[in-house]
Amino acid sequence: MPIGPVDRAASHCDASDVYDYDLLVLGSGPSGQKAAIAASKLGRRVGIVDRRDMIGGVCINTGTVPSKTLREAVLYLTGLSQRDLYGSNYRVKEDITVSDLAARTQHVIARQTDVIRNQLARNHIVMLTGTARFADAHTLQVDGGDGRDNKVTADKIIVAAGTRPARPDSVDFDDRTIVDSDGVINLEAVPRSMVVVGAGVIGMEYASMFAALGTKVTVVERREKMLDFCDDEIIESLKYHLRDLSVTFRFGEEVAAVERHSTAALCILKSGKKIVADTVMYSAGRQGQTEGLNLEAAGLTADRRGRIEVDANYRTAVENIYAVGDVIGFPALASTSMEQGRLAAHHACGEPARVMHTLQPIGIYTIPEISFVGKTEDELTDSATPFEVGIARYRELARGQIVGDSYGMLKLLVAPDDGRLLGVHVFGTGATEIVHIGQAVMGCGGTVDYLVDAVFNYPTLSEAYKVAALDASNKIRNITRIDG
Repeated sequence: MPIGPVDRAASHCDASDVYDYDLLVLGSGPSGQKAAIAASKLGRRVGIVDRRDMIGGVCINTGTVPSKTLREAVLYLTGLSQRDLYGSNYRVKEDITVSDLAARTQHVIARQTDVIRNQLARNHIVMLTGTARFADAHTLQVDGGDGRDNKVTADKIIVAAGTRPARPDSVDFDDRTIVDSDGVINLEAVPRSMVVVGAGVIGMEYASMFAALGTKVTVVERREKMLDFCDDEIIESLKYHLRDLSVTFRFGEEVAAVERHSTAALCILKSGKKIVADTVMYSAGRQGQTEGLNLEAAGLTADRRGRIEVDANYRTAVENIYAVGDVIGFPALASTSMEQGRLAAHHACGEPARVMHTLQPIGIYTIPEISFVGKTEDELTDSATPFEVGIARYRELARGQIVGDSYGMLKLLVAPDDGRLLGVHVFGTGATEIVHIGQAVMGCGGTVDYLVDAVFNYPTLSEAYKVAALDASNKIRNITRIDG
């Protein structure tokens, strides 16, 4: 979302004589951190409010960082990524327990929390411990948990409250047998069987992790396909590999009821099918954490999913209040949320800032992982945009053989007339890392010729760019030779 010209008259936030803070941020997740630090760098008096046990927000404590750390622990302990080299029975640890997985997760959370605390302290940002609610557009009551409210005032306020997993009223969550994506990282044991309801990003990430642990996973999705914003070929590859890990897919199905029994849960689908599983995980989207903010006192409202509407500058309907991150909805990524926080702080402080680049990568930490930037084949076809495809397969790269990845691939979508990169899609080891090479070339207006002529380190997975670029260039050359 772009940030427009700065309205300096409405955006100046140096109000030392009137308010406790020039800028107060509600929430210390990625967007809140970056907003607070950006305002502090601009010389403003900044405070940030969050609970003591939620420093770093959902991202650090229950969401992005724990789930990605869990993924690394799963890959390491199962030896999954090494089985192409050492055989299908290769294991680092035979009986993997929840404590094995939790040890790594807690270590990373503790380290990251310390990093965030140090960053805030280094930038002279006051940490207000507790939960906040609006008294009016410039005043908040902060409950520190001691039964007393502390009144805090600020010229500008940025709401970065984040989200929590949505819990349908019809589902009886008990955080043991029936869990959401927060509860799944706190299971007491690795389940023998699991039903994952919802084939979105979070659902598929956890489905692949537990499948790698040996859990018998069934994915139930009311739509006809999973991750429908991704490239079809990439998704077919992911589906193939998950089926190889014994994942069962039930597309076009909905859960009618879940019954808890003494030893397991019975998942009943609307079609009449019944599935027995140790654990049922619901991945039913996210809900904005705005219900306790008393938004009405500030003149604000949230939609039914708890999201706050903002303009191009992340300003809400109330002039001095901004909102950033997951609480404003799509794309709800830690990466974009960080930039939203920074841009909102600059606008609130009357400082110019460049627009957020529209070219943003998507990373999905399934096993194997997926990442892409730009257009998909379907999008280009629907818009009648000509393109050529260049493909490199990891099994043809020395580095692919070295790391034991025989299934990975990189796909370039190239404009045949001028060689512009229209899309980059990666599946396999390091996908979320190497996608940035394509992003940089696209962002700088580069063409496929740059990748053809570039020299890449050998042996690396990045070399896939050159192989795919040569593949696309040769196809374009053949068409030109025939067609003139």
